[in-house]
Amino acid sequence: MTQQTDTGLIERISNEYYNLTAAEKKAADFVVSHRTETQKMSITDLAEKSEVAEATLSRFVRRLGYRGFSDFKMELAKSLASSEQEFSPLSGEVHDKDSFSDVCRKLYAADEDAITQTLKLVDEESIRKAADYIEAADKVICMGQGGSMIIAEEAAHIFTTIGSKYFSIGDNHTQAIVSATMSERDVILYFSYSGATRDMMQTLSVARARGVKIILVTHYPNSPGVQFADVILLCGAKESPLQLGSIPAKISQLFLMDVLFSEVARRNLDECRHARSQIANALAEKHL
Repeated sequence: MTQQTDTGLIERISNEYYNLTAAEKKAADFVVSHRTETQKMSITDLAEKSEVAEATLSRFVRRLGYRGFSDFKMELAKSLASSEQEFSPLSGEVHDKDSFSDVCRKLYAADEDAITQTLKLVDEESIRKAADYIEAADKVICMGQGGSMIIAEEAAHIFTTIGSKYFSIGDNHTQAIVSATMSERDVILYFSYSGATRDMMQTLSVARARGVKIILVTHYPNSPGVQFADVILLCGAKESPLQLGSIPAKISQLFLMDVLFSEVARRNLDECRHARSQIANALAEKHL
């Protein structure tokens, strides 16, 4: 087996996390949080500590590409021996002993890397197809859950500057209600880093049955939500299961939103200029 670095091992778990079963996720969470303990455990000990079956652990390590639990534990031991620092749940691998300037540089590098990764994943055909749907839609509803809803609200806000058919809905019950009354001439722009939330699945299932066009912004091309999407836009930021809602992940989604907005806007520049002018006039009295 090819030797993996510690970062590679955690990244491999992160990349597979949302494809794991619920029991496998419990195992993954325990391993990530207790790496030093894990390297000293037998498969029976780890199964007991993580509260899963031994068969689950065997499937988990094979899914990560290891031949068995012994190979997985050996790789974990090697990686820990080569690094004295414990994994940090902070983005950018920030640690408590870092200087302030080091923290700033690490976070800048992580944010920059998120955009670089996303840029490599941007697919021109997918952006154009998404823009086609948005341009032809009667209304566009921007949705998300948790931290991704913040991005959805920002998407609705920026798109509203070029038209009045854009809205955001945060409450998952209202999302389901609205989805049940939408038509095939409508579009849902859904933001979900994991692409694997229960509320999202329920909402998109209802919308799909109505013929609504669905654009999904996610990190995982094989996530459960992909089955409902007409267009998939991939963001490249990588976060571990313990880095929930990281800033780089949000930045990567914002970058994709900016690309999509620009593609829609440049198709109707005269209308966009007129709308922006009207909005500027309306907001003028609100400024000192």
